[in-house]
Amino acid sequence: MEEEGMEEEGGSGGCEAMMDDQNHNNWGAGDYGRHLLGPAAAPLGDRLLHGPAAVPTAGTELPAVPEANGVLRGCEPGKGGAGAIAAAININASTSKFLMNVITIEDYKSTYWPKLDSAIDQLLTQSPGDYIPISYEQIYSCVYKCVCQQHSEQMYSDLIKKITNHLERVSKELQASPPDLYIERFNVALGQYMGALQSIVPLFIYMNKFYIETKLNRDLKDDLIKLFTEHVAEKHIYNLMPLLLEAQSTPFQITPSTMANIVKGLYTLRPEWVQMAPALFSKFIPNILPPAVESELQEYAAQDQKLQRELMQNGFDRGDQSRKRAGEELTYNGSSACASSRGYR
Repeated sequence: MEEEGMEEEGGSGGCEAMMDDQNHNNWGAGDYGRHLLGPAAAPLGDRLLHGPAAVPTAGTELPAVPEANGVLRGCEPGKGGAGAIAAAININASTSKFLMNVITIEDYKSTYWPKLDSAIDQLLTQSPGDYIPISYEQIYSCVYKCVCQQHSEQMYSDLIKKITNHLERVSKELQASPPDLYIERFNVALGQYMGALQSIVPLFIYMNKFYIETKLNRDLKDDLIKLFTEHVAEKHIYNLMPLLLEAQSTPFQITPSTMANIVKGLYTLRPEWVQMAPALFSKFIPNILPPAVESELQEYAAQDQKLQRELMQNGFDRGDQSRKRAGEELTYNGSSACASSRGYR
């Protein structure tokens, strides 16, 4: 019974602080920890070079541990030995746990980037309203861990390369499109890409905040929009614009929503393209043309009349020009009769 009491005193005394996993890094880094445990508390690099330290046996005498008041306690032979061994094992386990959480460049390439690559593929090729079976939480966590492990530069490079390759394929598909499908397919490609950015940019928010904005002084969304401009829009603008002008002169050759999406999208990509067709852009973008002046009112009226004639020539009837609504004729006639009778009297 006396020996058990001594063991309990030793186990709960001088080595209790050593078993605190939360503070093992600060404790093990000092000379105090190395003096207590010898090779087991050596720096991490030394242990990796010289191999794992031998675990002290139960009969090994361990040095005493000084308390804050200078009294030696706890780790005398037979008293604190079990606690010291437990502390040494605890530190080794914590070190192993730390090493397991390290993401090497090989881990990034073989485990983390393939998950991101697959998710980006699905986001870039989804159609509006499609369900994508990916875990946004998992992808967000992958990005966060890679940023914390200093893989931001590699991840940014892989992301740009991935999206660039996708846009080059999109551009080749557009080049092979016939003229009657060219506008519609460009609209699909533009809408699909802009929709994908609404998911991709938030998923990479940590990389954007701690690498792109901080070190590159740029923004991820701006960089990805620039990619579409360079690899798709710039290559097709001189083929697309004549088709848009032709479609504008033929009412309802393409739907108004398609025309509006393309014109607004082109203006977002590069506002200077307004100069290629100011009249076209002014129909969907406010304040493109100079403000109207009184001296040009006749010209504006002539343009409206020309548009009306073109619509009539293409089979669009002006319809009933009466301002009266259906069912109002009786009311109108009755009130007129009453008014005239009152006036006659």
